[in-house]
Amino acid sequence: MDFRFTEEQEMLRNKARRFAEEKLAPIAAEVDELDEVSWEVAGLLAEQELFSLITPPEYGGVGFKTMPICIVREELSRISAHADLLFAETGLTAYPISVFGTESQKQKYLPAFARGEKLGCLALTEPEAGSDVANLQTSAVPDGDSYILNGSKCFASVGPFAQTYVTFAKTDPAQGSRGISAFIVEKGTPGFEGKQMKLMGPHPIAELTFTDCRLPKENLLGEPGRGMAVAMSNLDFWRMTVGAAAVGIAQRAYEEAVNYTKNRVAFGQALAEFQATQFKLADMATEIDAARLLVYRAAWLRDETSDRVSKESSMAKLFATEMAWRVVDQAVQLHGGYGVVRGMTVERLYRIVRQPRVYEGTSEIQRIVIARHILRD
Repeated sequence: MDFRFTEEQEMLRNKARRFAEEKLAPIAAEVDELDEVSWEVAGLLAEQELFSLITPPEYGGVGFKTMPICIVREELSRISAHADLLFAETGLTAYPISVFGTESQKQKYLPAFARGEKLGCLALTEPEAGSDVANLQTSAVPDGDSYILNGSKCFASVGPFAQTYVTFAKTDPAQGSRGISAFIVEKGTPGFEGKQMKLMGPHPIAELTFTDCRLPKENLLGEPGRGMAVAMSNLDFWRMTVGAAAVGIAQRAYEEAVNYTKNRVAFGQALAEFQATQFKLADMATEIDAARLLVYRAAWLRDETSDRVSKESSMAKLFATEMAWRVVDQAVQLHGGYGVVRGMTVERLYRIVRQPRVYEGTSEIQRIVIARHILRD
């Protein structure tokens, strides 16, 4: 059993780390506070050809494997949550098109993603349908060579700033979850609009509305009534990568805590010399390593065996996001009063780290997925 990265994976990690530290670190404090898209960051990601990791080779990318995506997400999140968001959200749009799209759809959308010319947005959640996806109310009614969409989505990351959207609507309400279909929507389509939402942490996100929005039938993604399969396959792939992003956030908080406690003097000695501080740092380091192993185990299984890894992906996402919340909280505690001062890195991470425990399936949903696999197996 070998826990080391391959030479190619190590090169990618070093490349992503250098890029993040040299190009993103100088602007991270600013862009990570944005509620809109930084096109400067999007351009930097494109220059590094990182978007090629989320598209197949035949459409201008280098592949669609989870291990490289996890490596990049960990390194991006360690420095800039905003950069990670733009990378991941476009991937959440590119993946279902890569897997379920027609050849013409792939040719039309994927090369632009690979080159970083367009950003994507996955629009799934609704005001009355979050974890309960089957309860979504957006409708898509056939009308000649078109579908007419009516309804709304919320918590759509990158929201009105994207150019290409994958969304979901009921084409046969009587069939419940089997009556949901997936669609590709382009920015500027008549009847399609976006409205900014505000979260407690910095995050460009929006509510999207469809009002008699006419889409040509060739914008149907996959087969009619197979939208639930499209959504679940997408989330199954990306959940473990959320865990990788959480590991990156936790790693940065831990590094900030170590540096601060080594230099902060109280009662005549550095905070790091107190046993209570040492115990906190030891627990933080151990939990980060445990989460990292869960993430990369799931990624390795997905890439090397091609098996469904829903349980392992949910375990990685659950443990890593909960771990990151604990680690960042302890980092703030070790900073004392400075930990809650605006402008401090750990304070920014504290507002950012709450979100991954909710999106792409809450921690409670991950536990349900894991438990179902345990009882079924």
